[in-house]
Amino acid sequence: MAVEENTTPLSPEDEKLSIGANLAYGLQHVLTMYGGIVAVPLIIGQASGLTPADVGLLVTASLFAGGLATILQTIGIPFFGSRLPLVQGVSFSGVATMIAITGHGGIQAVLGAVIAASFIGLLITPVFSRITRFFPPIVTGIVITTIGLTLMPVAAGWAMGGNRSAPDFGSQANILLAAATLVIVLLLSKLASAAISRLSILLAIIVGTGIAYAAGIADFSRVTNGPLVALPQIFHFGYPLFDTAAIISMCIVIMVTLVETSADILAVGEIVGAKVDARRLGDGLRADMLSSILAPVVGSFTQSAFAQNVGLVAVTGIKSRFVVATGGLFLVALGLLPIVGRIVAAVPSSVLGGAGLVLFGTVAASGIRTLAKVDYENNMNLIIVATSIGFGMIPIASPGFYEHFPAWVITIFHSGISSAALMAITLNLLFNHLTTGNSDQQSVFVAGAERLIRYQDIAGLHDGDYFLNGKLYDANGAEVPLVPLEAH
Repeated sequence: MAVEENTTPLSPEDEKLSIGANLAYGLQHVLTMYGGIVAVPLIIGQASGLTPADVGLLVTASLFAGGLATILQTIGIPFFGSRLPLVQGVSFSGVATMIAITGHGGIQAVLGAVIAASFIGLLITPVFSRITRFFPPIVTGIVITTIGLTLMPVAAGWAMGGNRSAPDFGSQANILLAAATLVIVLLLSKLASAAISRLSILLAIIVGTGIAYAAGIADFSRVTNGPLVALPQIFHFGYPLFDTAAIISMCIVIMVTLVETSADILAVGEIVGAKVDARRLGDGLRADMLSSILAPVVGSFTQSAFAQNVGLVAVTGIKSRFVVATGGLFLVALGLLPIVGRIVAAVPSSVLGGAGLVLFGTVAASGIRTLAKVDYENNMNLIIVATSIGFGMIPIASPGFYEHFPAWVITIFHSGISSAALMAITLNLLFNHLTTGNSDQQSVFVAGAERLIRYQDIAGLHDGDYFLNGKLYDANGAEVPLVPLEAH
């Protein structure tokens, strides 16, 4: 009796390519997100006042943790991992909040807040779909925009040299080097091939560092100090401290991270053509949170999916999760090479400043793009956006604004992200959910007309002409037909 073969076709994400293809496409994924994954530990390390050697350890720890998180997300184990081609790495969402926490509890308080908030995130994943309605695009757009804006002072500080106590801080040489790096990013984005354009930030950092080295600004003399290969050190920066206010601040970041990862899972599922049900989404979110709980053990931070790699899947058409898992192996290997972290830590801050201007600006632009999808007609969404972003900018415009308040207030509101997120969530609930008591009269924020002008509206204007009720009249009150746009 003949045995009938299983002819069920493999899902696109389960396709197994050759070893060479896995290595090539996996490396491409790593290069696409490399600049982003190393930026976060560089920012946090410098904000914490760590030595260049310890900043290097933060970088390699983030590479190692990102690699393991990627493998967990793509290969998966029971209840953990979406088994989709998603690259994981240190999330940008928490950068400004973690900087605020370092000012009051150091790096240990950051690690403790990440562990505790991620554990809370893990507990709520089964019911997360029920609370996502409190994080609509107006809230996530505000938060993402604020993240980019609050990081701009970091980019400016880097462009000036990074170390405010250094004698050359703010020198023309530093700022010109940052400007040169920025110009390289823009030129590569405009003139290079699509593949090179996607790597423009990373390549600009490399070229900018070469220019700095030739000018005698870059110092790589200490790169060889230390082991070439080493396992990540457990709690190298000390045991985590669990501060209540810091945990509350980080919980807001975790909520945003869960929303972003949910969007990435749904997006890559649509790109791949895979069914994403509640179980698959939950497995992906649990992988995110478990990775974020374990990452601080080796000295890293919250983990989330990288949106640029979701875009890369769409651009290349390579949908295999095993390709991305291979990229995870590359990240793990880089995380076992402390010399890589020392090289990254030796990149001049001014070079990072030029690249950071684009990198952080891209984050803000992504938030603005999300806010552009929000409906502003006959509602109070405009005032929600205005108030929340304004509130979030207070600690950026005036860092000492809350200095006379209790420590827990400072920890929560010293971060522009926490401030904007809390205000956005509160106002969204007040105006869009708790509608009882809302005025039936139009607010000035609702009634304000869109400030748009069409060329054909002004093409036929002459002295004495005027508009009334959408029609054009001449000085004698006779209606003048509008000139069609095509005529010009």
